[in-house]
Amino acid sequence: MAKQTAPVTKNETITLTFEDLTHEGSGVGKINGYPLFVPNALPGEEATVKVIKVNKNFGFGKVLEFLKTSPERIEPVCHVHCNGCGLQHMSYRLQLEMKMNQVKNAMKKIAHLEHVPVHPIIGMDNPLHYRNKVQIPVGEKNGELITGFYQKRSHNIIENTETCTTHNEVINEVVKTVRDVANRLGIQAYNEQAHNGVLRHIMVRTGEETKDIMVVIVTRTDKLPHKDELVKQLKESHPNIKSIMHNVNHKRTNVILGEKTKVLFGEEYIHDKIGDITFAISAKSFYQVNPSQTKVLYEKALEYAEIGSDDVVIDAYCGIGTISLFLAQKAKKVYGVEVVPEAINDAKKNAKLNGITNAEFIVGEAEKVMPWWTAQGLKPDVIVVDPPRKGCDEELLQAMIEMKPMRIVYVSCNPSTLARDLRILEDGGYRTKEVQPVDMFPGTGHVECVSMLEYEVSN
Repeated sequence: MAKQTAPVTKNETITLTFEDLTHEGSGVGKINGYPLFVPNALPGEEATVKVIKVNKNFGFGKVLEFLKTSPERIEPVCHVHCNGCGLQHMSYRLQLEMKMNQVKNAMKKIAHLEHVPVHPIIGMDNPLHYRNKVQIPVGEKNGELITGFYQKRSHNIIENTETCTTHNEVINEVVKTVRDVANRLGIQAYNEQAHNGVLRHIMVRTGEETKDIMVVIVTRTDKLPHKDELVKQLKESHPNIKSIMHNVNHKRTNVILGEKTKVLFGEEYIHDKIGDITFAISAKSFYQVNPSQTKVLYEKALEYAEIGSDDVVIDAYCGIGTISLFLAQKAKKVYGVEVVPEAINDAKKNAKLNGITNAEFIVGEAEKVMPWWTAQGLKPDVIVVDPPRKGCDEELLQAMIEMKPMRIVYVSCNPSTLARDLRILEDGGYRTKEVQPVDMFPGTGHVECVSMLEYEVSN
């Protein structure tokens, strides 16, 4: 039998009409049924395309010239090509439609839940300047410090920190101030090839409601040169800075923060509010980067949980207690579990900060702790999970099934792993009632979802 070959070859130039989008936002066009994925192309557009890679079942290309453009194409508000937010060429309406389709396709093709309602995605009124945290690498160019994100698939810094349209605008100003002051003081940038120099990264966190600002200066060295003058000038430039931290990372690594962090000014926390709950946020705290949409997400999770005053709730992957403390406002008791000890310490502090006494937090892997809780006689009415992108560990899913709570609320940042896990929970006796997508990251291909499942009691 003759080996099947692709109808195009590498470096060939073709004319292509685009029919669809991938979940990452690339245009999809077909030559004799063979799909080519092309960034920066939209459905309905026609372009001259250079084929840059050919696989057996699909290929990749790049646009040389558009012959016909879509009415959904818009002028990007940012012209720095750092690939941090690669969907700025498409209208926000089309971004939301693409993400909605991504969730629907995952429910249909992976979870095999064609008839589960996927509600219209909740977008933002203003999908710009939403990020409350940034970690920016520092480099040198012509003897001057530069800051910006890495170019895709490289460690070349693209200078963009003064114009980034996803950051809170105050963050852009603070990063520029730190860089300029450090430059004037002669603080050297870290050189990752030679593993020498000083200043590796600048992290800035802000409180949406409080307007608090935290600056974290990450160095290779234990000593931060001219630290007193640096702190003085930062405080003078930005009176809302409540915390300046020095983090030391000696290692040759892509991990940004090292293990040692000390206070240079203020406290080790800043504060923010989501709804009625105040959160203390440290340099290493996991805290959602889009605070206005986080409130939407958590309110939907609380609605789906349908918590009564006598209900016992488990929050797996509880982090610093963000969802747990929302749940505790209505529940009899909330148990939170998280593998990161620092996060559990923060969760306990946040409970105390808000006067919440019916939330208990424990360090450990949820898939190990939950069977132990079962052995102790704990029977939750509701379980809430908000795992990382890889989804839930299968042991955890089985532990949830064995606990038989009446409801499970699954918060996810990855529709594919969500759908995979919903299938397992469905096979374990649960029924997915509805799914609500929320756009937490405009301009990118990422989408969050909240799903509600109920236990189907056998007759």
